Amino acid sequence: MLFGKIEYLNLLPFHLFMKRYSRSTRDNMSFNYKRGVPAKINAEYAARRVDAAFISSIKAQKERHVDLGIIARQEVLSVLLIPSETDQEDIESATSNVLAKVLGLQGEVLIGDKALRHYLSGEDNTIDLAKVWYDKYKLPFVFALLCHHQHDTEIKNLARAFTNTHQKIPQYQLLKASKRTGISAKAIQHYLTYISYELDHKAKAGIHKFWHLSKKVH
Repeated sequence: MLFGKIEYLNLLPFHLFMKRYSRSTRDNMSFNYKRGVPAKINAEYAARRVDAAFISSIKAQKERHVDLGIIARQEVLSVLLIPSETDQEDIESATSNVLAKVLGLQGEVLIGDKALRHYLSGEDNTIDLAKVWYDKYKLPFVFALLCHHQHDTEIKNLARAFTNTHQKIPQYQLLKASKRTGISAKAIQHYLTYISYELDHKAKAGIHKFWHLSKKVH
């Protein structure tokens, strides 16, 4: 199976789980990867050059997906807006650029690990877009959904197994991620407490709300 891999820290638990899962399944499921930022993976998926991937929620509305996503229950720390008089979209993003418009906010959008580094630097001039969304609508914000063109049963089984497994990241993997991103292992652990993955009824309500509102700003 060819999987679109976004190497942001918010998917670290999932990708580590996939490695263990592929070794433990009865048929030794094999994954190959195409790597890229969300905007690139969206394009690869739309062109059917990958079989499955976490697709930006703004692009996933008409796609086949399972109940797994990248979800912020309130704050997220890694999707920020730096207020200014001009808009500047993050070229790596799709959903977050639209989210800023839905919320009526103007400025520079930052997503991913670079946004988390900015947050951790102590800059106090940023707005957490997921927190603004929650304060306004009292719903989680879904940034991406696990979508698939084929391998339906395998992806459903993978999603179910991930949801039902407690995710503990070994220290050596945290240190490896820290070296790659320039973010401390302790900060990574803290950050991941803000990320959820199960698309429950509240998250579904959140993404449908976003899809409805996004039609007004496109």
